[in-house]
Amino acid sequence: MTALRNVAAIVQKEWHHYFASPIAWVALFVWTMLFGIFFYFGFTFFLEQSMRVAQQGMQYPGGAGMKLSLNEYLIRPVMQNMAVVALFIAPMLTMRLFAEEKRQGTIELLATSPVSDLQVVLGKFFAASGLYLLLILAGLVNVALIWTYAENPPEWRPVVTGALGLFLLGSSFLAMGTFVSTLTRNQIVAGILSFCLFLGMWTLGWADSPTAGPVLQVVAYLGVTSHLEDLVKGVLDLKDIVFYLSVITFGIFLAHQSVESQRWRA
Repeated sequence: MTALRNVAAIVQKEWHHYFASPIAWVALFVWTMLFGIFFYFGFTFFLEQSMRVAQQGMQYPGGAGMKLSLNEYLIRPVMQNMAVVALFIAPMLTMRLFAEEKRQGTIELLATSPVSDLQVVLGKFFAASGLYLLLILAGLVNVALIWTYAENPPEWRPVVTGALGLFLLGSSFLAMGTFVSTLTRNQIVAGILSFCLFLGMWTLGWADSPTAGPVLQVVAYLGVTSHLEDLVKGVLDLKDIVFYLSVITFGIFLAHQSVESQRWRA
């Protein structure tokens, strides 16, 4: 219980810093604004296509019963677009976690406090991932409106699995960004290095191809976007969940080892 209280105290401290600075408010504004924009244009496109199909159905009675899927035309593209936004938002949430502590000299206070290095790393990661989860939930308010007003609402499963995939993808970025933040005392450097790392993790998925050899298939499997496709389609595959959890665990492990090595060097 003491370990949980220590982690919770770190989370509370980090959330205080997030909302006492512009970081959380800017992230919330940017995320909800872009989510709303993507949702608006996606919904407009869906309505246009639905009207076109309805007109064709009137001309050709055989196609009158055809209905477009909200999940395919709206939910899936919005989730995929927000995954790109997560690529830019994640460095904002992690760049200060340890870099700011080093710059202000408060990292020594943490090192001498009765809190273990792992508890510090977990507390900071959970704080960042908790704020990221808040962003996702704020964006999903747009989707919730569909169930209120649409005569044929979308299936709930792709929405849930898509949001889960978006959270796991972002959490993978946050775990690796937490590690990067332990390497420098400069927030800007930490943010730039984190973005470059996230972009590299993203582009690994581009190696996926029907003609790819065994090596490229392994490289493509390590790409974070390769495991998002099925989730946004509503397919919950255990291998995708295990992959993201493995990346998160690896990032936390690296951050813990980095913090521990710095304590011994000090």
